[in-house]
Amino acid sequence: MDDFLIGIGQRIKTIRKKNGMTISILANNAGVSNGLISRIENGRTIPSLPVLLQLISALEVDASNFFEGVEKKAGAKYIHIKKKDQQPIEKEIEAEGFEYFQIFSKSVNIVGFDAAILIVSPNSKREKVITDAWEFKYILKGSCTYIIDNEEVNVKKGDSIYFNGRSPHVPVNRTNKECIMLVLYLYSDTN
Repeated sequence: MDDFLIGIGQRIKTIRKKNGMTISILANNAGVSNGLISRIENGRTIPSLPVLLQLISALEVDASNFFEGVEKKAGAKYIHIKKKDQQPIEKEIEAEGFEYFQIFSKSVNIVGFDAAILIVSPNSKREKVITDAWEFKYILKGSCTYIIDNEEVNVKKGDSIYFNGRSPHVPVNRTNKECIMLVLYLYSDTN
């Protein structure tokens, strides 16, 4: 896994040079600093998912081709985490009808990444929470309403939602069936 992440910086550098781009041009096109590009390329930091996607776009390369190059260089094709290894996560004491099962967690330098399955039961109860992460939710089954600050967003199976967890938020299940979602937390001191 560490080799896979380190390979990201090497892959960015290879494509940038192949495309005849300077660090400055890439940084400008991606909306990030020259210093960040340099740290990523030299393996001193790993970009957050939003920054990585900006870099891939600025490099004008297809994302699947980008990651294919990384996996070949790192010698790893995938990360497999078996269901039996998922651990329930203890969350808010006052929350009723919320079950989290951690499926992946990784921290590299200043960037952390957690993945979980969240099951929100009908009539669940919880106050809005704040997390120090960008959050990505993909609805696997059912539907619910995400309240972010004072806005409501209805999400259903197949929908995804991505937001800054520093905004107070809570999913509310107003249906009579469970809502099951994949939850990705992207932590960085530069959120």
